[in-house]
Amino acid sequence: MPTPKRPEIARGRRAADPLDPRAARAAALDALARRDHASGELRTNLIYKGYDRTLVDELIEALRAERLIDDERYLQNFVAYRAARGQGPNRVRADLRKLDLPAERVERTLDAYPDWIAHLVRARQKKFGTSHPNNYADRERQARFLAYRGFTGAQIRAALGFDCDLDANIKEEL
Repeated sequence: MPTPKRPEIARGRRAADPLDPRAARAAALDALARRDHASGELRTNLIYKGYDRTLVDELIEALRAERLIDDERYLQNFVAYRAARGQGPNRVRADLRKLDLPAERVERTLDAYPDWIAHLVRARQKKFGTSHPNNYADRERQARFLAYRGFTGAQIRAALGFDCDLDANIKEEL
């Protein structure tokens, strides 16, 4: 017997009426009770559960008006949580793209976050210890690790101590 595609059927529940606004609201509040959601993420989940697209859009707007969904709050919490886990702005940006949030809002939130370097230093120290790399191979290995974690090249160079001022060389030659 093939497995049903919809999870509520797999758990023995009856499928909800796709046009029932009370059931859609209950499903949305149930999801929001577990954790905060971005509006696009919640919209996708409700449509996946079988609710009508126009009903879901109206519900999302109503939840926004009641301030039960706030994309700005979600962005700030998401960025702070991921940064505290040692992820850099590039990695966080990539994860936020999947959530269907406006790009300008994402960029504004990432730019406003003040502690990227502190979290980079903590992630580097957790993995490699407190001493700075002694040779080029160690610096390269640490730089690759930090780039994988999503930190920018400028942040990595500044933290590893090989940030050079390219403009200074040009000014000396003139």
